[in-house]
Amino acid sequence: MFKNYVQALDNSRLFEKYEEAAAGFYVVSISNFYYSLSLLALFPQAGKGEQKQYLKKVIQLQKKMKKWGDHAPINHQHKYDLVEAEKARVLGQNERAMDYYDRAISGASKNGYIPEEALAYELAGEFYQSLGKHIIYPAYLTKAYYAYIRWGAIAKVKDLELRYPFLVAQTRTTETPTLDITSTTTGNTTSSSLGDFLDLATFIKSAQAINGEIVLEKLLTKLIKIILENAAAQKVVLLLLKNDILCIEATGSFAEDKVTLLPSIPVENRQDVPLSVINYVHSSQKHLVLDNATVAEPFNVDAYIRKNQPKSILCLPILYQSQRRGIIYLENALTVGAFTVERVEVFKVLISQVAIAVENAGLYAREKEKSQQLEKSFNELQQAQLQLIQSEKMSALGNLIAGVAHEINNPLGFIAGNLDAAAEASLDLIDCLQLYQEKFPNPGDELQDKASQIDLEYLIEDLPKMLLSMKSGTERIRNISTSLRTFSRADSANKVLANIHEGIDTTLMILQYRLKATDTRPAIKIIKEYGDIPPVKCYFGQLNQVFMNLLANAIECFDEFNQGCTYAEIEALPNTIAIITHLGEDNNSVVIKIKDNGQGMSSEVKSKIFDHLFTTKGVGKGTGLGLSISRQIVEETHGGKLTCESVLGEGTEFAIALPL
Repeated sequence: MFKNYVQALDNSRLFEKYEEAAAGFYVVSISNFYYSLSLLALFPQAGKGEQKQYLKKVIQLQKKMKKWGDHAPINHQHKYDLVEAEKARVLGQNERAMDYYDRAISGASKNGYIPEEALAYELAGEFYQSLGKHIIYPAYLTKAYYAYIRWGAIAKVKDLELRYPFLVAQTRTTETPTLDITSTTTGNTTSSSLGDFLDLATFIKSAQAINGEIVLEKLLTKLIKIILENAAAQKVVLLLLKNDILCIEATGSFAEDKVTLLPSIPVENRQDVPLSVINYVHSSQKHLVLDNATVAEPFNVDAYIRKNQPKSILCLPILYQSQRRGIIYLENALTVGAFTVERVEVFKVLISQVAIAVENAGLYAREKEKSQQLEKSFNELQQAQLQLIQSEKMSALGNLIAGVAHEINNPLGFIAGNLDAAAEASLDLIDCLQLYQEKFPNPGDELQDKASQIDLEYLIEDLPKMLLSMKSGTERIRNISTSLRTFSRADSANKVLANIHEGIDTTLMILQYRLKATDTRPAIKIIKEYGDIPPVKCYFGQLNQVFMNLLANAIECFDEFNQGCTYAEIEALPNTIAIITHLGEDNNSVVIKIKDNGQGMSSEVKSKIFDHLFTTKGVGKGTGLGLSISRQIVEETHGGKLTCESVLGEGTEFAIALPL
């Protein structure tokens, strides 16, 4: 574009090395196109050996482009034609070059490739200039100039102005035609002036502002403001085609200095515009200028025009690649002939940019909607995954505990029942033995030796204690079994009233082996501050899982926090977990707080702590599901709230609020 052919050639060769990685993408054909043009631009300055290599490479690249052009001519044929024109130019085949330049321009223009249309006009203009065609070449360069303006290529427009000063001179030359207030102008008009509407810098700035906006509502607002500020229009109405129906999307008023966005109202349902004018432009796809609408037949009989008596009207179709996209309507109620030929020309160029911007905004909106739908589906999938994991986990745990409890309870009941009978029998035997000792104080040496050998006095005193200890052990096993069943209890289809303190105590009993002292640290201290709270209607098994996750995380945080500390240091500042329960401030909820005095967490970690699959634990030590599942259980299943407060170096507090 800016004649830096050496750099362009280096870039093309660099891309060629990695071309296979981009196979199937449109960028491959773009690279092919500019690779060929760069080689042909450098051809005249190259040596004979290099020229031969350049031509060979261009022929190789053109074979690919020809194949693409045969399968997708809309996208590739004009590229092939422009390279062929340039190849004919460097080989001195002037007639062939002329033919292919025109083919390239026609194909690019027809299919809406404005950048390549502009480039084709520019290269053709330079070709005719080299032949000394002083009448023809300015026409091609002028076409290139306006095409670059339509594209919004500001830097390229300035580049052409510097190289061809006549472009600037002709854009500033205006003619003021004699005005006929009864005239009606339709179809195509031609003019070389932009000055009567706004200067070139303002025009390019306006086009850039429009092209830079991809949100439709903001785009429409910007467009209407630009027109109201620069186009002698007192009223602007913008209509877009929605499901083959013209709908008013936005209106603007110069007097009120206001832009109003509307919710896609069909034009037939409003009286903001003359329907006869709108229908004419929509069906003909040509612009319409009424210098004085009140006398311009046949539109002067339109109900809107008869009622509002507007003077000047300009109505233009918004077309994208020859397809109707909408209409823009401008009105001046005070001035006759407000919309001159020059203004119409500029509007046509500006509206071509609007068409592209509207298409891009529509594409953005559709992609945004798809992205939001995809994100919603992804979140739903994550939630379903969590529910499945949770359900399977509780089901598997429940089945395991049920099986273990069944296997334990039967022999446990047998042992407990026999221990009672054994205790009674042992007492009877001891009574009988003591009675023998009283009646027969001298049983003989053999019995005395045996009594001494077995320490009979100790057995008589200790046997009842042993049996009592065994009974206590069986009671503890029974309690643990009951706690396990309570913890993993399968929830019914409906919530049940449950004692929250019972659930917490059950969880602590199961975790007792992890709380007790080890060789490296003292026991973790549990502080219970239970308030007077009523039973909570809940899925008790799921809440127990939440308590387990939070308490287990607190224990694991101490394991990491204690690293590098001695037993004495930990004992001086013992690891503590406080469990606090109370009614909420509104008395309509129960609050359970689980607080540790561990290392706490940073604000960055805290912000992600409930994220799906996020974990701070090492590989193999955590799944990143515990807290995510816990939040889902508390907030989605129970309609409560699970929050986290943490200060680095001081500890962490999780708070569960459950509605009553």
